[in-house]
Amino acid sequence: MEGRTRGPRRHRGPQGPKPVKEGDVIEVDIVEKSRRGDGVAKVEGFIVFVPGAEPGQHVKVQIEKVGPSYAIGKLVQ
Repeated sequence: MEGRTRGPRRHRGPQGPKPVKEGDVIEVDIVEKSRRGDGVAKVEGFIVFVPGAEPGQHVKVQIEKVGPSYAIGKLVQ
C-alpha cells in the first residue's frame, strides 16, 4: 500500500499541561451555556463546564473531573 496516506488528523484538544486539575478551587466568569444547559467558562482557553451556572455570573468552582480538552466543576458557596 505504498503511496497511501492516513486520513486527516483529528484535533485531540490542547497539548501540554492543563491549566486546572482535580480538586482546584477557582473563580471564573460564565461566558455561555452549553447545549446540555451547563454554564461554560474558559481558563486559558480550556473549557470548564459548570452545571447550575448561568452566563454573566462570576462563580467559585471546584474542579471535579479533567478530560483531554475540558473540565467539569461544581459550584462552591
